[in-house]
Amino acid sequence: MDIENLSVSLTSDDPAIGLRASLALHRLAERVEAHHVASARENGWSWQQIGDALGVTRQSVHTKYNKESS
Repeated sequence: MDIENLSVSLTSDDPAIGLRASLALHRLAERVEAHHVASARENGWSWQQIGDALGVTRQSVHTKYNKESS
């Protein structure tokens, strides 16, 4: 779903369209967050700094994104 269609779909009165748009937006946000967490780690940010920036604990962001914990 492209950005233009996403914008229109998010304001749709049809719940099926709106929910699909919401899911697409959520998936996009997850990809953007993962990209920037990886970038922050590559630039020497601590898990604490990343957690603070995201408004979550360092433990939760570490658990979600640390490749070595899987």
